[in-house]
Amino acid sequence: MAKASSSLQRMTRQRRILMEVMDRANWHPTAEEIYNVVRERAPRISLGTVYRNLDVLSREGMIMKIEETGGQRRYDGNPKPHFHVFCLKCGVVRDLHENDINWDGPPEATCPGFTITGFKLVFEGYCSACLD
Repeated sequence: MAKASSSLQRMTRQRRILMEVMDRANWHPTAEEIYNVVRERAPRISLGTVYRNLDVLSREGMIMKIEETGGQRRYDGNPKPHFHVFCLKCGVVRDLHENDINWDGPPEATCPGFTITGFKLVFEGYCSACLD
């Protein structure tokens, strides 16, 4: 589950609440959306505290930070590598399962002076609600 590291050796009440809030399937909220939910359980928490703890949790690999979706950064409670689709009109983000992608496997790359450990890819388009 959690990696042992100096920043997470102390799993605070606030971090526990954030992890519980992020444990929803196919939910990719902004920090402000997370803050609004967390405040119901921790009314004195600040937006800055939410941002700081989301950064710690994403650095530690417990959640995923999604920065490739237009304006606001979003977060995903599923830290395992997977793809997303982003609606260019309304901004909704959904998980996209690899078996729904037509290709012969993930791309591979080499670059002198780098050890590549992964990649991020977001598919863009329009959700069915925005096409109507």
